[in-house]
Amino acid sequence: LVNILGKDILKADGLMGPGVDPHLYQATESDVKKLQNADVIFYNGLHLEGKMSDLFEEMSKLNIPAYAVTDAINTSKLLAAGEDYGKNFDPHIWSDVRLWKEVVEFVKNKLAALDPANADIYSINAQSYLKELDALQEYINKRILEVPKNKRILITAHDAFAYFGNAYDFTVLGLQGISTETEAGISDVKNLAEFIAQNKVPAIFIETSVQTRHIEALKEAVFSRGFNVKIGGRLFSDSLGDPGEAEGTYTGMIKHNVDTIVDALKQ
Repeated sequence: LVNILGKDILKADGLMGPGVDPHLYQATESDVKKLQNADVIFYNGLHLEGKMSDLFEEMSKLNIPAYAVTDAINTSKLLAAGEDYGKNFDPHIWSDVRLWKEVVEFVKNKLAALDPANADIYSINAQSYLKELDALQEYINKRILEVPKNKRILITAHDAFAYFGNAYDFTVLGLQGISTETEAGISDVKNLAEFIAQNKVPAIFIETSVQTRHIEALKEAVFSRGFNVKIGGRLFSDSLGDPGEAEGTYTGMIKHNVDTIVDALKQ
């Protein structure tokens, strides 16, 4: 997003590459140096980067602006993280395009305030990108209609798609909680396997930034109950794809996820 809004006038350097799990990521010495030399820092917030929270606070004390982009969103639109996470909110807001559009406005305004000489450029780039996101929203709405409402059940490795479910009328269940720091227990696998078998859910999904062993164990547990659920494909949950590929952009990543989910569940 920062690259898109500041195209040709700023350099954005992401610390976490494709396939990296932000819940478990710990900053390296070179990361700390990059942060110390930054003019501004943007991060997701809502404890997504749980092991880096203190570091962002330290940067703020060094007078380096550090913004959690989820501050853009009114708490009335945020979903609870669940009883295991106290009063925290679910940080995976980007799976609802409407919320991501609010983040675009937030980042645009912060960049314009820090660099007023280029405010018009940030604004023009934001307007163009928001049109792209409107087209993405239309694409999602059209594709979702291919899945009957009674088949809109999305089961993934960890609970990263609640905002997607809320926005597009899916029941969403994750084998692990909203953070991959939590391990799925035997009872979690058993309960979810029974749900899948009883509801004849046709497909479950692995994630690019989470180990596949939990979903593979779930598939076997379902099979032992007399129902053969397939793995419907790989979803991008906490990471974009490789740079240069369609999934390396937000729009491409969301399209990939929607296409993968719809194609696996509509059959």
